[in-house]
Formats: sequence, structure tokens, C-alpha cells
Amino acid sequence: VDYRSQKLPRSVRISLRGGFNNESPNRVLLMLVVGLSLSTRLYKITEPPHVCWDETHFGKMGSYYINRTFFFDVHPPLGKMLIGLAGYLTGYDGTFPFIKPGDKYEHHNYWGMRGFCAVLGSFLPVFGYLIVLELSQSPTAALITASLLIFDTGCITISQYILLDPILMFFIMAAVLSMVKFNQQRYRPFTAPWCLWLVLTGVNLAGALGVKFVGLFVILLVGLNTIWDLWSLLGDLSLSLVDIAKHFLARVVGLILLPLLLYVAIFAVHFVVLNKSGPGDGFFSSAFQSRLIGNNLHNASMPEYLAYGSTITVKNLRIAGGYLHSHWHLYPEGVGARQQQVTAYLHKDYNNLWLVHRQDDNNSQSGTPDLVRHGDVIRLEHKETTRNLHSHRHEAPLTKKHFQVTGYGINGTGDTNDLWQVEVCGGQKGDLVKVLRSNIRFLHRATGCVLYSSGKTLPKWGWEQVEVTCSPYLKETPSSQWSIEDHINPKLSNISLSVLKPHFLEILLESHIVMIRGNSGLKPKDHEMNSKPWHWPINYQGLRFSGVNETEYRVYLLGNPVVWWTNLASLGLYLIMVAVASVALQRGFSLGLLKNLINILLLCWLLHYAPFYTMGRVLYYHHYFPAMLFSSMLTGITLDILLKSTDLLLCQPYSDWLQRIGQMVLLFGVLYSFYLFHPLSYGMMGSLANEPGSAMTGLKWMDSWEF
Repeated sequence: VDYRSQKLPRSVRISLRGGFNNESPNRVLLMLVVGLSLSTRLYKITEPPHVCWDETHFGKMGSYYINRTFFFDVHPPLGKMLIGLAGYLTGYDGTFPFIKPGDKYEHHNYWGMRGFCAVLGSFLPVFGYLIVLELSQSPTAALITASLLIFDTGCITISQYILLDPILMFFIMAAVLSMVKFNQQRYRPFTAPWCLWLVLTGVNLAGALGVKFVGLFVILLVGLNTIWDLWSLLGDLSLSLVDIAKHFLARVVGLILLPLLLYVAIFAVHFVVLNKSGPGDGFFSSAFQSRLIGNNLHNASMPEYLAYGSTITVKNLRIAGGYLHSHWHLYPEGVGARQQQVTAYLHKDYNNLWLVHRQDDNNSQSGTPDLVRHGDVIRLEHKETTRNLHSHRHEAPLTKKHFQVTGYGINGTGDTNDLWQVEVCGGQKGDLVKVLRSNIRFLHRATGCVLYSSGKTLPKWGWEQVEVTCSPYLKETPSSQWSIEDHINPKLSNISLSVLKPHFLEILLESHIVMIRGNSGLKPKDHEMNSKPWHWPINYQGLRFSGVNETEYRVYLLGNPVVWWTNLASLGLYLIMVAVASVALQRGFSLGLLKNLINILLLCWLLHYAPFYTMGRVLYYHHYFPAMLFSSMLTGITLDILLKSTDLLLCQPYSDWLQRIGQMVLLFGVLYSFYLFHPLSYGMMGSLANEPGSAMTGLKWMDSWEF
């Protein structure tokens, strides 16, 4: 359609006028949706008054921001920053430790952080209502969507606690709403509303990605929509190539450069705020740590070159590779030789300290010590246990093609398997080993293998530390490269390490590598059931947020079964209706309402659900909730079209009566199931579900539900 023409489609005329003629009833419905959404999310927001599920992580991280203490998390920082800000503005002082679920909050002010997440979660039904209203131009479809989301026990539960999920879903839904609004302005390019919705789309894309990396799914959605939009503009012969170039540049600025700038700004604030040493130091490089106040490398000074007789820590260059570490515990029976364990440990610890010796003596020389050079053969003695770093041809615990690394001998006395040749990467024989700046490798003299951090987590017997092996594969990789971090030798003069502080782009890149690798290595928590993607749409299994027995306050994350199973049925119904509509169109029949079936909501659902089938990391039930939002919106449109199609079967007024009856039955089913299952969200005590007198007696419709 030529946007300069006056003969525009009805939907376009509605968009240009700014809405429907019956605007007042729609405003009343919107206010009703807002009121119900806020009331269901904020009800009993302070209950239970103890830490629930992942509040132990994200509440603690909010405290870290208030205290400006550096930490590591696998997700980008925006969500935690907002949680910390909400707590700070509502009087929380950041002193609660958030050690484990069940810990009482007592006098600590936690309601602000929960309330902030609940308010953002309250926007989800509102956004769903507005998106469906824009796409379908049907208040009934929008109201069905809002009802499904308002009275879903799962959406309520996940919005009421200190979690990233409501923040993530807020930005995802806001981005989709902004995109839909922008699409509605296509016939008014470069006007103020057109620019506003373009900018808001970009802002919300940055917000979604700034909370979790799954925000990439909504970025992909907007990207596909933009490609299709530009392709359509290219086919509009009324537009000159200059006009098309303007459209292209506007989208590049609004949907690429602006989100990228905001995303980088989020990390800039993150690094400025978290300027004190904390529990996340060990995940990052020595140069990164040197910028943190309180870290032993901050404004530190130490000898510049490695020398014999020095006490050192050795850090692997693999991201989250850890410090070379040992302790008194032995490898268990059946795991190589029963000698002392050598691992890589991600945190600062006294057991990370090693002494550097020549291969044939204990460095008893007086005066200035000799410096270690490329090609030297050395012995590393563990300071605490006095055992030497050792390897032999027994296979490693987890990486079976590598050799085992152990601690062997006593008081520095061992054998020839304790000898390692120092190799400076890119160096030549005689080159000195620079502290922090030289990348070095340790080649085992007896077997020819190289000291290696596999990145694999050892079982309980290894204290879940990182496996250290000796690799027979000599290719230079970060896993086989190490650097000297701490260096203590009172016989040598010190230099300042301030010159080693990295630039912003270097720490930005490093933080992303650490997050991505950490994400891929996530493992299930003890006694917690992870789930598979096919479980999610059928509501197969929930998550226990709080309590397990009849004396505890129990909260269980589970979607309203009527809502979720209606969504599942509607997905199948939608596909059938699309097939019928396609056949009818091919045969030349008038489609009427069925033309509204073609919309982007199915694509939204697929993009936020299908990728989980390809992920190797551990998955949980709550990962489905963004997709569930789009499934509910698709249900609203599908059921509205189905009910309005009753006039194909019955004449007036019977078709209207059947339509109203169908709407009432749907609403009653949603409300009644909410009434039955609301204790899952708002908490329950006393008898368990399988005991007489329980509020949930008879409601375990699936054996896999664990409430």
C-alpha cells in the first residue's frame, strides 16, 4: 500500500488515528488489567519471611552492589544492579548474608527488592494485553490473554521473589510491544511516534540482553522482523533509494548501535560500582584483579622476575582455570596412584603457595638468588604439605588420555618425576620469566607431557575443584599456559604492578568469556531436579521454592494447569486453523476472521523455546516462562477467532449466545483453577497434599508434581 495514498486499510486508519473509536471501554479494561495484575503480584509479598530458592544468589548479589564488592555470575549485570538499587532505595543496608534458602530475614528490609520484582512482573499481563490488542484489534482476544497471565500461578510465583526472571520478561515483553507499536507506525515514517517506538525497541533489547543472555532470542526476533520490514520497503516502488537508505540507517542506529552502546554502558557502571575485592576475583586474570581495591595485586609491588627460592602462586590462563593447588587429601582408591591431590582452585587460598627449587638442591644459597630462565629444569614444592609437584603414567581422574598429577615426597625429597622444564611461550633459551606478564608452560621431564587445567569439575572427593592433568598433547592452549601471580622473595627488589591494569575493552571481553564458559558449565544443585524442554509445555514438573514438610511454609512454582493445558491445546488448534485457512485461500474462499491467524506470536514462542533443545547446560522449568507468555498471547487470539467463527455454524442471535457461553466457560475455568491452586503461589502450611485436610488434597493431577 502506498503510504502517501488516502485509501488505506482499516487497521492503518485506526493506527493513524491513534486507536479505536471505543477508546473509553478499552481504557477501563486496561485499568482493570493493571489493578488485577498488581493486586495478585503484591499480595503477601513479604511471605514467607525467609530466603526462598535462588534469592540466596540474586539477593546476595544485590548486597554486593550495595557494598561495592566484586563477584562473579554467569549472567550480565543489569538485573542484579537493579535489584541492588531497589534494595538501597527502600532502606536495605546490604548486610544480610543470604547464605542458604530458609534463612530468616528477621529485621532486614527485604520487601523492597521483592516488591520491585513483583511490580515488573505485574507489567507482563499489561504488556500481553496491549500486544494482542495491537495485533488483533480485538479487546476480547486481549482480555483472554490478560486473564490467562493474571491468574497463572506460575507467573505469580516467579514474580514475587528476588529473581532475574521478572526483570528479564519485563524487557522481553516491552521490546516486543515496542516493535509491534513501531510496525503500526510504518505509514508515518520519521515522525515523533515512529522514532519513539524505534528507540524504545532498542532500549528494551539492551535491557533484555543486559539481564540474561537468553535476551538474544528477542534480539533475533526483532532482527528477523526488521529484515522483513526492509525487504518490504525495497519492494515499494514509490520510495527512492535515498528513502530506503534513510530507513536502513535509522534501524541501524536504533536497533544496533543504541542497544550496543547501552549494553556496554551497563558493564561500565558494573565495573565502576564493583571496585572492591570479593569472591569473584579468582575467576579472572591477574591483570583484571589488579584493579580491585583490597586485592593483594591492587597497588602492589613484587619482584619483576621469577627467582629460585621464591614463594609463588601459579594461575592457569584458561578462563576460570584456577590456581595450582594442593591439600592433604589423597586421590581415592581406584583413581590413579593413591597420592596427594593436585587441583586448580578458583579462589585465593594458602594452599595455592609453592616454593621454586632447582632440580638438585633446596636453594640454600646466600646473597642474591639466581633468576629462573626459559629452559631451566625446576622443582615445585607445595609450601603447606612439603610435597613436590609430580606426574607419572597413571591416567588422570576425568581426562583419561592425560596423565595424573599428584603431590609426592616429603620435605622436598622425591624422585625424577618431580622435575619440570620451564618454557616461556614465544621465548628463547635464557629468557627471564616475568611475573604476571610471561605466559609459561611446565613440561614434565620424565613423560614429556605438559601441565594442564582441563576445566572439568572433580567429584565430591576432589572438593569439586578443577582437574589438573599432564597432557601428552603439546599444542599451546590457554589450558596449558600459566602465569606467576603472587611472588614473594625478600632478597629481590620490588616493582609496582600499577602499569599492568587492563583497559576497559580488555576487561569487557574477559568478563564475557568467563560468563559464557560459566554458563555452559552449570550443573544441577543438590537434591534439585532439572527438567527437559519437552516437560515444560505440558506442565510436567514444577520447582520447590520453599519448604518440604508440614511444619514449613511451602511454596511451589507450578503453572495453573488449566492455563497451561489450554495453551498447549491452542497451539495444536492454531496449526489446524492455519491449515484450514491455507486450503480455503487456495480454493478462493473468503477467509473473514481467519486472516488474522497469520501473526508473529508463533515465531516468538518458537524462538524462546526451541533453542533450549540444543543447549548442553542444565535446564530448569522456569526457563520456559518467556515462551509461555507468547503461548498465552497466541491462545488469546486463537480462541477469540474460534469463538467468533460460530456464525459459520449458527445464525444470529444463537451464534452470539454460543460465543458468550464459550467466553464465560473459559473465564470460569481459569478463575476456578486459580482458586484451587493459589496456595502454591501464596504459601501453605499444615497437612501435605496426600493427607486429609490439606488445601491441596486431590489436586496432584500428575504424579510428577511434588507439592
